[in-house]
Amino acid sequence: GRGVVLPERRPAGARPGECAGAPGVGVRAEREAPGVRDAGAVQDPVVRGVDGEQPLRGGGGRDTSYRVDYRGGTFSVTGPPTGPPPPQGHPVRVVDATGSSVRRTAARYADVALLRVTGPAQARALRAELRDAAAESGRAPDTLRVLGTLTVDLGDGERAAEPGHGGGGPRRTPRGPLYRGGPVGLAELITLWHESEAVDGFHLIPAEPHRDLERLVNGTVALLQHRGLFRTFYPGSTLREHLRLARPAGRYAVTR
Repeated sequence: GRGVVLPERRPAGARPGECAGAPGVGVRAEREAPGVRDAGAVQDPVVRGVDGEQPLRGGGGRDTSYRVDYRGGTFSVTGPPTGPPPPQGHPVRVVDATGSSVRRTAARYADVALLRVTGPAQARALRAELRDAAAESGRAPDTLRVLGTLTVDLGDGERAAEPGHGGGGPRRTPRGPLYRGGPVGLAELITLWHESEAVDGFHLIPAEPHRDLERLVNGTVALLQHRGLFRTFYPGSTLREHLRLARPAGRYAVTR
């Protein structure tokens, strides 16, 4: 019941997994949340493990002498990597970056940063903060996708423009921002956020998947495609390619 809508913003100089964080934890509690504490710690062993699975340059299998030996505060990894290398190089690393304490981690490690906010102005400011922090950590800001997380309830049709309904913005709920209205109103909201450069796309969660997913695809997505804001086909075969993220080179692959 989860999906990603990625309007085709064109970053400067560019053509148009795994989740770390604590989505259910408020800002006050985030410093004590295990998910937040582990968001940064989990990144390095995951990358080391995946890189160790990569084939040797020039062919000839994998370097079986490579080991992932990591011991952290809450978990440890020992021994060589197991399993075949993933087709996209690294799994797409997703971090809930809503809380301030985890934002630096997201900027340094994440491929996708999720924001649970209700207005484009706040989203735009946080996106700029994440991109600046990414640059400070030595990575290109355009290698980070910032998505707004939004639960969508499309069961009531097109309603009046009031907070949380139709043309109004999402409203805050204990489970995160909620849009309640119709497919056309949701398309208007996505268009507004896209044109104001608030986010690079959306992580949409249907409130009732059996009902809302069909209305989302045949209503909202179809309208965005008509406006040229959503792709009509996927040229790649992996999530990383769908997000227009380059396949990272393995750090530990060796040449015979």
